[in-house]
Amino acid sequence: MNIKSIQDILPLVERPSRYLGTEINCIKKDESKVKLSIALVFPDLYEIGTSHLGLTILYHILNSHEEIAAERVFVPGTDMEAYLRSSNIPLMSLESKKPLKAFDIIGFSLLYELNYTNVLNILDLAKIPFFSSQRDSSHPLIIAGGPCACNPEPVADFFDAIVIGDGENVIMEMSRSWLKWKENYRGEKEVLYKIWSDIQGVYIPAFFEPKFDGSGFQVLLPRFSKYQKIKKAIVNDLDKASFPDAPIIPYGKPIHDRLRLEVSRGCTRGCRFCQAGMIYRPVRERSVETILTLLNKSITATGYEDISLLSLSIGDYICINPLMEQLMTLCEPRNIAVSFPSLRAGTLTPELMQHIKRVRKTGFTIAPEAGSQRLRDVINKNIRKKDIIDTVKNAYDLGWLVIKLYFMVGLPTETSEDLRSIVNLVKELRRINTGKGRRKNKINVSFTTFIPKSHTPFQWASQISLAESKDRIGWLQNNLKMSGINFKWQNPEVSLLEGLWARGDRQLSHLLVAAHKKGCKLDGWSDNFNYGLWQEAVYDEGVDIGFYTGRSRNTDEPLPWDHIDVGIEKKYLIEEWEKATRGELTPDCRTGDCNACGVCDFDVIEPKVFEMPAEKSAFDIGSGLLTSDNIKPVIKGALLKTLKVAFSKIDQAKYFGHLELVNILLRAIRRAGIPVKFSEGFHPKPKISFEDTLPIGLESLKEYFYLVVPENFKPQSIIESLNKHLPEGLSVHDCQIVSTKKVHNNEKKYNYIVTIKEEFFDNKRLEIFLQSPGFIVSRIDRKGRLKKIDLKYMVLDIELLRPDKLQMILRSESGKTARPLEVIKEIFKLTDEKAKKARFIKI
Repeated sequence: MNIKSIQDILPLVERPSRYLGTEINCIKKDESKVKLSIALVFPDLYEIGTSHLGLTILYHILNSHEEIAAERVFVPGTDMEAYLRSSNIPLMSLESKKPLKAFDIIGFSLLYELNYTNVLNILDLAKIPFFSSQRDSSHPLIIAGGPCACNPEPVADFFDAIVIGDGENVIMEMSRSWLKWKENYRGEKEVLYKIWSDIQGVYIPAFFEPKFDGSGFQVLLPRFSKYQKIKKAIVNDLDKASFPDAPIIPYGKPIHDRLRLEVSRGCTRGCRFCQAGMIYRPVRERSVETILTLLNKSITATGYEDISLLSLSIGDYICINPLMEQLMTLCEPRNIAVSFPSLRAGTLTPELMQHIKRVRKTGFTIAPEAGSQRLRDVINKNIRKKDIIDTVKNAYDLGWLVIKLYFMVGLPTETSEDLRSIVNLVKELRRINTGKGRRKNKINVSFTTFIPKSHTPFQWASQISLAESKDRIGWLQNNLKMSGINFKWQNPEVSLLEGLWARGDRQLSHLLVAAHKKGCKLDGWSDNFNYGLWQEAVYDEGVDIGFYTGRSRNTDEPLPWDHIDVGIEKKYLIEEWEKATRGELTPDCRTGDCNACGVCDFDVIEPKVFEMPAEKSAFDIGSGLLTSDNIKPVIKGALLKTLKVAFSKIDQAKYFGHLELVNILLRAIRRAGIPVKFSEGFHPKPKISFEDTLPIGLESLKEYFYLVVPENFKPQSIIESLNKHLPEGLSVHDCQIVSTKKVHNNEKKYNYIVTIKEEFFDNKRLEIFLQSPGFIVSRIDRKGRLKKIDLKYMVLDIELLRPDKLQMILRSESGKTARPLEVIKEIFKLTDEKAKKARFIKI
């Protein structure tokens, strides 16, 4: 096929809206005014990357500078990648469709070790050499950041610079330095390296030379005496840090399809396995006032119906209850739900649950991590069995039916008795509140293998073998086979590789290249993960996985990440490691004494929390802040009417599926300030319905939806107000009051114009169809059943208007339809690709 651009590929791939770059709140700049272009790359699929808050923050900060343009890049789906490669089209950004290779800087977010092969795949699709030593001044500078950067060594050879710690301030310092360097030094990379190395939090891998001793331990030799340790960058006052108040609203179904607000950063609980709890210290909170201000602006700019409050331990936020009270003052009348990603047992109080359920009961996860109290003390979890039981009981008593529990296997000192304790705890929780006459509750229990991570007290621990991991998870699965329990687990092979990369060194860079060449990519997705290919690569490169994962490390041996200073003193980590072996607890320093971990200097860097005021009224900050006037609630008991709204879906909008279209319109309605009646019950839904569903790839000049609004709402305002909030290709044309929703006829007729590209419709095949008494085709429905349909019955009329264009009228009945693409493909014997490239317009 003749494919010249991504527009030729879009009709051929699954979920084409991933690649449009026309989302609400995305930023497109005039290239003539831009001096620095930065591609922000998340090395995973669109649905994952658009849910990453860090990328959203950097996008907001960089685009706030008029001379800087930041654009987004994600891993293409396997179908899109195949077309890009076969057509020799380089990977490009979403916003401007500029090839990745044409950017000045490419910044990768390193969130997960199993995404490393995706980093190489993206560079390969962009036609950029992998290793920084192979790139010259004609190539973009490749940088990275994120939690995986706290041990950057396995991927250090691929990057020019790596950001350690918080990126908000560093990325702007690096950008401003680049602008000066470009103007004054004419592209000498070594000069920029030296400039960047003076910025706190910036690691230049080329300034360190790896050496390996007789035991295979890596030691880095710094090239410059003043550049031996890289101290992490830190935002010391989160309350004043920049945060996006008009985030992009992704298309499709991202994994976190809601507004996300970071309430606090850092954690003081001190769980000894938790890397995030160590590297993001100290705890820094945003004030209630700041959170509410951000919420108000963000809801106005997005129209989201769900909010998620983000923190490593949201229940520890000092003012969580007054915050929730204020949030629900705004959210409840507007049917906006509030959820937490996870909660610590003991912090989910009945009062907090009552707030959450005021709109609808959003789910929550509790992470006991271990089943026995002994092992919870070893890992310093600091929760008791009673906390877990009380939390689950409170949830059930307040109407929740599903609870998620998270455990690990292979924790240091774990015994078979600890595994039995998990089973006993889950069984005890299962028995709660399942009495006669009540619906039985469900418990989703998830397991993963413990992975020792850098900069934690357990960084010296060993990871259990693959066989041990499979045995323990298999035993737990067999012993938790019972009604009401849904058992999930992470593939132990994935955990083993994650452990390899989490504590690896620079010797692994060639393993990554070898794995990529064998076809490893999207390793975090079970349907793409191929452990056999990884085994081949490990064998070919002579890598001993056990050297990195299977042995306990001595506290005096050099670690690959010793040059990375995240603020935690090694002395403190050793003390915590020794206390773990004795089962001793370390208290939370948020409200108690300092544990002397080394992070705080108590001058610039220290915990920042907002204490509860003596009087509750101090949080009553007034209705001026809690407005969101454009998202108006419908007063209960108000007189109502039904509106019939006509709209078109053309050009790029044809790539929206029906459910996607519904979400786009609902959020546009919220942003436009159109008050819509909601249903009653536990999960209120807006009273909106559509006459027809349009499949992906089909354009339409006129479609209809109905919505119920207050009697005093003026329908004339809908056209102008709604069109301001719709993406390219969607447009409202008319709005009329109707006495009731239109009654659907059992039989409908639809008129289509079809134009084929690079082909002509075969008139002989059309004649064969017209003269045939019947034209039976078979298809497999969504349930996997074989169905037969007679196209002669479904096609009421079909006529060639010219060799590449036809018009047809199709019948549609309840339970019996024929899609235009299916019709032309069968009648004219077209391949899938040729049929999909045709343009279908419903007129």
